[in-house]
Amino acid sequence: MAYTQAYTAYKATGVKTASQGKLIIMLYEEALRRMDAAIALYNPQDKLDASSIEKYNNSLVKTQEIITELMVSLNMEQGGEIAQNLMALYSFFNRELLDICITHDKAKLVSIRTMMHELHSSWAVAVAETPTADAAAHTAIDING
Repeated sequence: MAYTQAYTAYKATGVKTASQGKLIIMLYEEALRRMDAAIALYNPQDKLDASSIEKYNNSLVKTQEIITELMVSLNMEQGGEIAQNLMALYSFFNRELLDICITHDKAKLVSIRTMMHELHSSWAVAVAETPTADAAAHTAIDING
């Protein structure tokens, strides 16, 4: 019990003290974990068992919430064309995830996951190559589920 509380406090401190770039990477990582969890629920015939549907939908809904948080974090005034393109991508991802919740289309989910992974990699490079600014606390972001 004490270990769990210590780990939770450690994780919360990491989120509260992370730079904005690091927070974005953390959001992507959690979205990827959630999509991986949903993909793992498919049976060998690439179908979902009835007992897995609730977990599957919960994982995808959490992914949508994370993507919405990424959308909210965009600065449309200063971000210019990049922010507009990211907004369009995030909107596309959320629409596709909504459809995937209904259709249980594994191929489409894997495709969205691949695109999100590529964006995560791009953000990781950008953050690593950008000098760190002050690490502002962003208490509104909850990637813990």
